This record gives sequence, structure tokens and C-alpha cells, in this order.
Amino acid sequence: MSITKTKKTEIINAFKSSEHDNGGSVESQVAVLTERIRNLTEHMKKNHKDEHSKRGLLMMVNRRKKLLAYIKKRNADEYEELIKKLGLRK
Repeated sequence: MSITKTKKTEIINAFKSSEHDNGGSVESQVAVLTERIRNLTEHMKKNHKDEHSKRGLLMMVNRRKKLLAYIKKRNADEYEELIKKLGLRK
């Protein structure tokens, strides 16, 4: 259900914005959140009555939505590229 430390490191390395980025950049935060959302979505398909996880999922989706809005406001081209790379819809 949760992502492993190595998987998280791989995601951060794939989406980091600079050489010194350790996962704090907005792009890498969105990428990690997307992976967690995908994992939790699979959990929710099997356990549809799990209300606590459902709340956590909604909170993660909203946090990702806010971060994506920030990226879009800052740089629209970067936003489009990130959406395409993560396979998200607008």
C-alpha cells in the first residue's frame, strides 16, 4: 500500500529540478503524491468501506491539485510537461 524508500528515491531522482534537490521541489512532491495516490486507489478498489483511507486519499488529491495549480501559475510549459510525464489529465 505504501511506497518503499527506494521507489520514492527513484521518483525524486526522475523529477528533481536541480542537482541539490532531495525531494523538496514542487515537481518531485507532485510525482511522489501521484505514486501514493495510485497505490491508495488500488487499495480502495479492494476495500471500498475503508473510510479512513478514503479521507487520506482525498487529502492527497487536494494537496496535489494545489501544487499543480502553483506550478501552472509559475510556468505553464513546465506544468504541461509534468502532466504529460505523469500521465495525468488536465
